[in-house]
Amino acid sequence: MGSAASAAAPPPPPPTQPQAGAPPYGPGLAGILPPRPDGEEKKKEEKVDYLNLPCPVPFEEIQREALMSLKPELFEGLRFDFTKGLNQKFSLSHSVFMGSLEVPSQSTETIKVPTAHYEFGANFLDPKLMLIGRVMTDGRLNARVKCDLTENLILKINAQLTQEAHYSQGMFNFDYKGSDYRAQFQIGNNAFYGANYIQSVTPNLSVGTEMFWLGQQRKSGIGFASRYNTDKMVGTLQVASTGIVALSYVQKVSEKVSLASDFMYNHMSRDVTASFGYDYLLRQCRLRGKIDSNGVVAAYLEERLNMGVNFLLSAEIDHSKKNYKFGFGMTVGE
Repeated sequence: MGSAASAAAPPPPPPTQPQAGAPPYGPGLAGILPPRPDGEEKKKEEKVDYLNLPCPVPFEEIQREALMSLKPELFEGLRFDFTKGLNQKFSLSHSVFMGSLEVPSQSTETIKVPTAHYEFGANFLDPKLMLIGRVMTDGRLNARVKCDLTENLILKINAQLTQEAHYSQGMFNFDYKGSDYRAQFQIGNNAFYGANYIQSVTPNLSVGTEMFWLGQQRKSGIGFASRYNTDKMVGTLQVASTGIVALSYVQKVSEKVSLASDFMYNHMSRDVTASFGYDYLLRQCRLRGKIDSNGVVAAYLEERLNMGVNFLLSAEIDHSKKNYKFGFGMTVGE
């Protein structure tokens, strides 16, 4: 019986051999540990080429993403802008504004004076030369010139002429763009001299410094700034010898939504302000708004009614100063 049972029993299974692709620590842990991403090894192999860094943004535009959300072009009253292109390079513009002008006073309440003006402008736009001029009914004349002297050197001229004494201004800027840095030199009226420099130190980080001298008032200052940006966020820091400390942060939530915040501290006046803003881009309109630590709430809406026709709505509420602003307008022409 025993020999018959032994003959009928199946032979024992052969010992399992480890698979060629199985890890040495056993197949059980391979199912527990997460698989290694395909791009992880590539990221480790990537090395930063410090001799081929990207060119940073201009020093004066270091907070441009935050200013788009936190500093919209708010206005009060009625505004109408019309632009007519005569050819591909030359165009004329007409602007009408009717609203109120705030007059500074020692009281907490805001004093407003009704005002209205008309503005005529002429624009010449060329790939290497830009000329913009504005003339207003109150006698003010504004002019802007941008000329590409070379591929890397740009000349900018801003001028404002008024009938009031000591209010006319003029500024010359020489901007030089390098492969991974930018430099600017400024000359203005009232013996103003300024210079700034910004350098990329990594593909995402850039640092810079600026200085100025105002000869008529015998004032000078120096400042430092840094900017860190990725595809989803932008963070900046600015410190100046005048006692100003400014920080800003912009988070890109999606292709159409961005959130922004900033913080500013003035050591001389001990003032601290912070604000939070948003930028929402829809199919036919763009909505921007903000709220700050002083309780001021603002919103700005641009809606595209048709090709070349935009409708504008602007609102700002300051409950503490009892200052309420509302404006609407329209722009025609591209």
